[in-house]
Amino acid sequence: MTQRNRKLTGIFLILGSIIAWLSIFTSVYLAFPPGLPIWILMPYFMIAGIGWLYPAMLIISWMSKPNA
Repeated sequence: MTQRNRKLTGIFLILGSIIAWLSIFTSVYLAFPPGLPIWILMPYFMIAGIGWLYPAMLIISWMSKPNA
């Protein structure tokens, strides 16, 4: 696969992974009981906000490989 094709595929993979990440973490958040204190919610939002970067970094490193 050429680098150009990997980049095109990677864009769709990144967008799909972000949408999946948002769907999963929104569903988990909606399952929380209402009225939780902020000190319980803050770590959850920090993990949910930063967690999508790790799959994106793996996809980006795959996209940037030079052609064989």
